[in-house]
Amino acid sequence: MPLGLTLLVVATILVLFGVGQRMLDRMRLSDKAAVLFMVAIFVGSLIPDIPLGRNAYINVGGAIVPLILVIYLFAKAGTAMEKVRAVVASILSALGVYLAGRYMPSEPETIMIDPNYVYGIIAGIIGYLFGRSRRASFIAGVLGVILADLGQWVENLFRGIPARLRLGGAGAVDAVVIAGFLGVLLAEVIGEFRERLQVGTAKKAMVYEGGSFKEKDGDGEGQGGEGNE
Repeated sequence: MPLGLTLLVVATILVLFGVGQRMLDRMRLSDKAAVLFMVAIFVGSLIPDIPLGRNAYINVGGAIVPLILVIYLFAKAGTAMEKVRAVVASILSALGVYLAGRYMPSEPETIMIDPNYVYGIIAGIIGYLFGRSRRASFIAGVLGVILADLGQWVENLFRGIPARLRLGGAGAVDAVVIAGFLGVLLAEVIGEFRERLQVGTAKKAMVYEGGSFKEKDGDGEGQGGEGNE
């Protein structure tokens, strides 16, 4: 089974057992909605690509369902700044994937890893670096892969190259799934670490007194006001 579909199966099982509840809550996704989307991506990837005209095709599981999820998460973004970051990160992610496709060996068998895995990893990392939040990272990772394919197709049209566009098809579902999962995972792990670090740093400026943390005064003694543990 391809890596992308394997990740979907594993993630679905984990969610059914209650793993990742906090992360899903922060993304404004319920367990049922997450499972529904992942099952839809899995099943949709098995459906033949849908023709769009002008030698362009789109896959249900590799593009249509992920785009629906992206639109939903974008609408749920907490602030306008988060939406801006998601858009900027998506463009940069797409650029990274496009350049990788340009400079990677043209023969997949000459490299040790499937190119789609590389595209997914690149999109996921860039998506997190510039998206930062879980939602924006996922949006940027997924859109980065899809926009890169779309951009390559437009370039081929201008250059008169009769190449076929298969959004989310021909193994691209692996790149889409890897990019989305990796972006969210990086945001969750690194974000959690930063939150704990910030809490720990804040506590260093406090003293524990009377069953709670209190801010230090100029002489290092505790003063009024309770802090969070």
